[in-house]
Amino acid sequence: MVKISFNPVFEKMFFKIKDAGLKDKILKQFIKIKENPEIGKPMMHGRKGMREVYVPPFRLAYVYIKERNEVVFFELYHKDEQ
Repeated sequence: MVKISFNPVFEKMFFKIKDAGLKDKILKQFIKIKENPEIGKPMMHGRKGMREVYVPPFRLAYVYIKERNEVVFFELYHKDEQ
């Protein structure tokens, strides 16, 4: 089973979200990523090693560490702030 952990910055951003529908969408993505950690789009250049999934209007960035079988969620940022 894949272990999930969160970057403190990510936790702070997630708990600031007031929209229950958006939080629900993000939680559903957590489950999908836990089931298949390589589902996200692999990033290049400065974000190499990270993966992203799109949760409109945000992008959810995470890293899958195969050796430890762990997913670490790093960022939740607006698509336009990329």
